[in-house]
Amino acid sequence: MKKLIAGLMALLMIASGAMALAEGGDALARIQAKGTLTIAMEGNWSPWTYHETPGSPLTGFDVEVGELIAKGLGVTADFQEVPWESILAGVEGGRFDLAVNGVGYTAERAEKFAFTEPYVYTEAVLVVRADNEDIKTVADLAGKKTSNSPNSTYAQRAEEAGATVEYVDTLGETMMMLEQGRVDATINAKGSVDDYLREHPDAKIKIVETLAGEPVVIPAKKGADTDSLVKAINGILAAAREDGSLAALSEKYFGTDLTKEK
Repeated sequence: MKKLIAGLMALLMIASGAMALAEGGDALARIQAKGTLTIAMEGNWSPWTYHETPGSPLTGFDVEVGELIAKGLGVTADFQEVPWESILAGVEGGRFDLAVNGVGYTAERAEKFAFTEPYVYTEAVLVVRADNEDIKTVADLAGKKTSNSPNSTYAQRAEEAGATVEYVDTLGETMMMLEQGRVDATINAKGSVDDYLREHPDAKIKIVETLAGEPVVIPAKKGADTDSLVKAINGILAAAREDGSLAALSEKYFGTDLTKEK
């Protein structure tokens, strides 16, 4: 009887220890225990994350990357569509496990978040109205108006060049403001602008300069409890890079392989 009680007590201690690990200090254990990976993304930024038509399933490059990561962790991806300005705040506050939304690496962001290794490398472009002959380079943005999502690296570039930034939620709003002459220019991801021009061949805009882009990373909440999660994701991305599946996704959505640093 004493041996039976001792055995039961040992099992209870193991179970309670596993529960404490899942609920407490290790993000990877917690995610695998609940069976879902909560991923924040905009859902309106083609070809990264978008809907083909209103009400259609979420799709895009980052959607498939998120599903790839979730599968590698042995869980289900739970995509949460939120405005850009809420994504990083939600990760920092623990509302989301990750953000998979074309997030560019910056030293400032690295102080607040645990980043994976880059999974793609983007280029940026400077876009103006088709009849604009005054803006040729970023240096010409001083005193001009641009449009971007708040707290984006593209908005930061424009502000550093002396522009006033009008904040919007989507690329479509940016392009509408540009065509209507309400802003003078925008700096944005080349892949997204190329995709927009394919969908809107008559858009009265033009690219006037191609700029160096940035490494794109996946942020998690910073802390020792996320170390194993980030390490596991890096392993999944490395395997996808090695077997060519990550490059295939890039070719599918961007028409080119963005997985290699230029």
